[in-house]
Parts: sequence; structure tokens; C-alpha cells
Amino acid sequence: MTLLSIQNLTVEYPGRKATFTAVRDVTLTLERGEILGLVGESGAGKSTIGTAIMGLLDRPGHVAGGRILLDGTDTTSIPDLLGARVSMIFQDPLTSLNPLYTVGQQLVETLRTHHRLTPPEARGKAVDLLDQVGIREPETRVDQYPHQFSGGMRQRVVIALALCSDPDLIIADEPTTALDVSVQAQILDLLCNLVKERGVGVILVTHDMGVIAQTADRVAVMYHGEVVEEGPTQQIIHAPRHAYTQSLLAAVPRGDRKLDRFPSLSYAPIGADVQTAPDLSLTSTWLRSKAPDVGTGASTKPLLSVKGLGIRFLTKNAILPRNRRYVDAVKGVTFDIARGEVLGLVGESGSGKSTVARMIAGIHPPDTGQILFDGQDIAARQGSHDRQALRRQIQMIFQDPFSSLNPRMRVRDIVAEPIHHNRLAGSGAETQKIVGDLLTIVGLGAAAGDRFPHEFSGGQRQRISIARALATRPRFLICDEPTSALDVSIQAQILNLLKDLRDALDLTVLFISHDLPVVRQMCDRVAVMQKGQICELSETERLFETPQNAYTQELIDLMPSLGPA
Repeated sequence: MTLLSIQNLTVEYPGRKATFTAVRDVTLTLERGEILGLVGESGAGKSTIGTAIMGLLDRPGHVAGGRILLDGTDTTSIPDLLGARVSMIFQDPLTSLNPLYTVGQQLVETLRTHHRLTPPEARGKAVDLLDQVGIREPETRVDQYPHQFSGGMRQRVVIALALCSDPDLIIADEPTTALDVSVQAQILDLLCNLVKERGVGVILVTHDMGVIAQTADRVAVMYHGEVVEEGPTQQIIHAPRHAYTQSLLAAVPRGDRKLDRFPSLSYAPIGADVQTAPDLSLTSTWLRSKAPDVGTGASTKPLLSVKGLGIRFLTKNAILPRNRRYVDAVKGVTFDIARGEVLGLVGESGSGKSTVARMIAGIHPPDTGQILFDGQDIAARQGSHDRQALRRQIQMIFQDPFSSLNPRMRVRDIVAEPIHHNRLAGSGAETQKIVGDLLTIVGLGAAAGDRFPHEFSGGQRQRISIARALATRPRFLICDEPTSALDVSIQAQILNLLKDLRDALDLTVLFISHDLPVVRQMCDRVAVMQKGQICELSETERLFETPQNAYTQELIDLMPSLGPA
């Protein structure tokens, strides 16, 4: 019998003026031991199908038509379905985990809910699950809190939670978004083994076509709430019939060679997330005028120099110093970034990439080493009067734009905040003119300032983050996984925008990503980190063509690919 049968499913969200149809007349099936890939742009309805199966639709959203059958039984008649026979792996692990409890407490609670286990037995099972999903030293890390894990590590914990009930069906909603290629390969292998060994059915929702090509048995392509094409994976990847599928595949970043620009989606999406085209001519009116003058180093010197950088974090506190435990997150990292250069920083989760970025941005003071910006020691100037002038030249674009934007503030106030703080405008009218120009530069238009962050798509929110980062007229941008949560078409728009801004403003960029095809297209040089140290640093094309380090070679070999055409 078919494990899951979705018949003519329609999901609606009633509003005051109109009813929004998120999913329209969708019919899909899933057999035991099969992986069904769901792909499409943001807002296509992929995640809505998953939440409808789980019964987790946000009110007033509801199933307006059709049926969802699990082993022939309508899911609404199964009271213990949620978390018992069906598990869901959510995209954002930070919101899926309780910050007040250790990961072990959360795993033990879930295991004892679904199985008759004593606390010691449940703890032992929790340690085994953490080991299965690739977390090192699970006996120690089981007693740590979610904030003590990297983004990729937290996603592994969420996957372990999903496995606690031994489910028949797993809905994986972007399960590898925050993971590097090596950890991604481990997680996908784990899902594939579950399918083979236990006959579990998996619905894999993702924007990564390389993951689909390597993992899914069948693929359903969604567009504007409807399934426009469905078929075996190889047919969809190499011989797509629908124009939207063809356009979506064309927008996938190339991992085999470097291009000048990222290909855009040629199939015009309904309700595209860009209302206006970026107007980079405005960069000369304010961003390039009155440029802050900090440092007198010669132009031939690197803009940023990192020398022997190191930091350690306390993992276990104790009254006696000898009983305390530390982890060396970064050890002896040294590199330079020339003016106008884009340096890529890659490596597995927990390798220290984001920690290096946060030390450069001043979020974490380093324990050892120096950070020189235009010849000036950033750490040494933390108490000086020109600290603020120096700091505003280094800005950071974070991975998750939704959590980095204040949901209670309008967009114009979010972008204006750093302008007010640094006293960069002479009046309120001048500030609003600057904000309008910034929003136009990133392709949103000045009218976007009247709205709140939740009224925008993920790609639009990331554009707001870029506008805010530009508000201090920085010379150095740190991009920490800026497009990892975006589908390929929106990713292409954001990355092309960053390229244009770099050229227009002579920006220097530290680009952190686990997406190696994106790194190849964006960066001039690449530094590879492993266990807190740089194991290889080379020009981008040389590194991808002739890697010298075994770990670098492993990362490149694990890079997802659509396979031969």
C-alpha cells in the first residue's frame, strides 16, 4: 500500500480583503523506501504541503479541499500522528530547539514520550543518536545547550530529534541549508540509509538541485502553489519539459568553471521579489561622498591583516581551574585581504569560520593575535575616541536576515538606525533621503521603507540587511552565509547585487559560505579552514583545479553536482 497519498490538496489563507491560495489542487504519492524531492522558488508552496501533512498550518490557514492519506487513513482521524509516525526536520534549527534546556534533556524527553525507556536508557539512546548524525564527543556535547553548537551542529541535533520516534515518514524541509558539503553528505547518507534499512519514506524540500540530483528518486517541481512537472529525477534534471523547470536548472551556480555573473531565472515568476531594478547610479550621491578617512597606509598594503588570531571558549565551568574545559575555536589564523578583493572562507561546521568573522567585526575579542585594519590594530583601539569611526567601516551581513532585523521596526527605521548612531546625516529629512536611496540601490525602492520585515520574502529581507550594512559607508563587508537560505533564483539576484556593489563602491569582502560553486563564482582567493586553522589558501581557480591539501580535495569531491548532461 502507498505510504502517503495527497489527493487534490488545496490550502487557503483567508484575509480581510481576499483569500490567498498557497497550494492549489496538488496530487502526489510517496511509497515506502522512496525519497520525493519538492523543488521550486520561495513561496511556491513546498513547505506548506509539509506543514499541512503534519497538521501545523498557522491559523487562519486551513485545508480547503482534498485529502491527505497515510497508509490509506485520513490524517485528521489519527490523533497520535504528530511526532509518532511522521517527523519533520525544520529549516531553522535555532527556533526548533529550546534554549533553556540542554540538547540531552530535549532528546531524552522526546525519546521517553515515544518509547518506554528509563532515564539512563533514554540518555544512552540520545548519545547514540548524536553519534549517528556525526556530532563528535557525543558523551560530552549531550550536556551542552543549543547556543554552544554551530549552525550545522544544531541542524544535526534537530535531525536526531526527528529520529527519536522511529517514524514511517520524514518531512525534511531544507535539512542541509546550514550545512557544509562534508556534513551535508553525512546527513544525506543518513537519510538514504534510513530509507533503505527501515523503509522510511522521505519528502525532501530543498532549493539545492545538486542535493536533489544525488538523493531523490522522484522530483515534483512547484510553481505558484501548483505542481507544474513531476517525474524521475534523471528525467527532470536532464530532460525537463516545463519552461519553469528549465529556467530553474539554468540558474544553478556552476561548480566546474567561473562565470562573470550568476545566471538569472528567465521564466518570469508571479509576484517576483524584486519590485524595482537596482539603481547603482545613486552610489555617487552619498555612499562615495564624504568617505571616512581612517588610516594612512599606502594603497599597496592590504586593507585587513589577521596575524596569529586565536580564541578559546569555556565548555565546562568549575570552581577549580584544573577542572574547567575549553575548546580552541580558532588557533593561529593568519591571512591578508587586499583592497577591493573578495576572500572566501570555507570549511565544515565548527571549523571556526564565523568565529573569525565575529572577531574581525568586534563581537568577540581575540585571546591572541592581531587584527589590523588599514594598518590600525582594531583590538588596541577599543577604548580610543576613534574606535567608532574605525568600526563603522566594517559591517556584517548575517545568514538569517529575519532574526537580524527588528520585527517591531519599520524598514526605514532599521536602515536609518546606524545613520543616527554614527551621526552621518545633518537632519531627519537628509536621513530619509539617504534611506530611500539605499533601498533603491538594493532594488526594493523607497516605498519599501513604510513596511515591516515580516511583509517581505527571504530575498527581500536580505536586501534590507545589505542596505543597513551600507548605511555607514563601509569599506569592508563580512558576508556570513548571505544566501544559504535562499533558492537559486533569488540567490543569483543577491550575489549579482553584491558583485555590482563591490565594483561600484570599491568594497573589500570576506565571503563565508559552505556552497563551493557560489564561492568559486564570487571569490578572488579562498582560505580553507579545518579545526580552527587554515589548511590551504590559494587563488580560487588554482584551488579548485589543483588543490594541495587532502581536506580541500575532499570538500571539492563532495561538492553536489547535477551530473553529466
